[in-house]
Amino acid sequence: MPLRWPRLRGRQQWQFHANRTFSTLKTSLSQVPTELRSANRKITELIRDGNLEDARAFFNKLSWRNSVTWNSILSGYAKCREIGKARMLFDEMPKRDVVSWNLMISGYVSCRGRRYVEEGRCLFDKMPERDFVSWNTMISGYAKNGRMDDALKLFNSMPEKNVVTWNAMITGFLNNGDVKRACEIFKRMPRRDAASLSALVSGLIQNDDFDEAEKVLLEYVKMGDKKADLIHAYNTLIAGYGQKGRVADAQRLFDQIPVHNSDTGSVGNMRFERNVVSWNSMIMSYVKAGDMLSARKLFDQMEDRDTVSWNTMISGYVHVSDMEAALKLFSEMATPDALSWNSIISGFAQTGKMEIALDFFQRMPQKNRVSWNTLIAGYEKNEGFKEAIELFVQMQSEGEKPDRHTLSSLLSICAESVAQHLGMQIHQMLTKIVIPDVPLNNSLITMYARCGAIYEAKAVFNEMKFQKDVISWNAMIGGYASHGFAKEALELLNQ
Repeated sequence: MPLRWPRLRGRQQWQFHANRTFSTLKTSLSQVPTELRSANRKITELIRDGNLEDARAFFNKLSWRNSVTWNSILSGYAKCREIGKARMLFDEMPKRDVVSWNLMISGYVSCRGRRYVEEGRCLFDKMPERDFVSWNTMISGYAKNGRMDDALKLFNSMPEKNVVTWNAMITGFLNNGDVKRACEIFKRMPRRDAASLSALVSGLIQNDDFDEAEKVLLEYVKMGDKKADLIHAYNTLIAGYGQKGRVADAQRLFDQIPVHNSDTGSVGNMRFERNVVSWNSMIMSYVKAGDMLSARKLFDQMEDRDTVSWNTMISGYVHVSDMEAALKLFSEMATPDALSWNSIISGFAQTGKMEIALDFFQRMPQKNRVSWNTLIAGYEKNEGFKEAIELFVQMQSEGEKPDRHTLSSLLSICAESVAQHLGMQIHQMLTKIVIPDVPLNNSLITMYARCGAIYEAKAVFNEMKFQKDVISWNAMIGGYASHGFAKEALELLNQ
């Protein structure tokens, strides 16, 4: 189905669509009563706040609705993947516009499974009129479901493509591990932009093809638009190198980014320059490698630091147990945030200085769950079992809900102190709060086995079925062996 508008190019086309959209919006707004506009806003706000059923109830009471009203509810259902309710509403609509069709297609393709994608394609084929969003949504849907051949067929049949279309294909191929075809699509693009380059670089990094990512970036710099803002692509590659420990490559790339000239106020003939993310990414590369001297050298050179800069350095010093340097930077921060405080608490807990850790915890203006977990884990590591349990009780009394990290620390405490009764209480709490994963189940087996509750440990072990790992088997075998169940231990060992 061809796109139904004049074949214009570039800025002319953009201006045509902008004028048409504004004119339509202006006319429609003048024709919509104030009460209906207010009702539409209320529906949008209810959906945004997560009250979809209340929005639908309010919708049902309205005596007059327009396409915005219907599409708002349709959008809510589609985003929540309540595709059955969305389709029923779509079928009831007295009049559908292109937005209605696009919302339904988006809803279908966002649900995993061949059947949903086929339903989306069926609607796409039935559309009386399509726009760019229609085509791009369907192409992205195929890509997200791993059907790149179908995506490519649709892409090739599209009468007119925009940058989003090309980027969807590049991202789709990369997400499905086809680096070669992603690069081919990128090279075929009639007009590439910084977003296209960033998408390709990011995807190549995810596929561990760093050399190709740098090659593409530098070729674009050499042949591309000198005014393009490429800093995001540079920063992405620097961070990628840092994650892989290729600090020298990260530094080399960092050095190639133009630097703002404070005397002339320019960066030569390039539009982009190093920003705070560039500096932070490079500092993080050194921190991850444990090279705090190089990280500090860069940090001291920074003219504009943000909270991330400070926290990266503080966490780096904490990681190498240099609490003196970490505390000095912390004291120099204008406004430390929760991460700053938690890093300091964690650092002192790791070095066994629990009194100082507790002091910072108590002085912390706004605690979060990580703060509580950090201190509880610190007590567990330093065998302050009584203090950890008291802190857990205080945590609950102050309304902070525990998570799997809290419960894991407490189970370790119960195992070390052979506190079976408390361990059983934690087990009961655990089943109500989270779905136990392998590490939590292993902690339960270890706790019950240490306490001599072999049958309870075996029950957890059996419930794990095919999820058991080496730790699960060792914990169960060790439990049998240490409590006189030699036969059972041997039988399990032979399995």
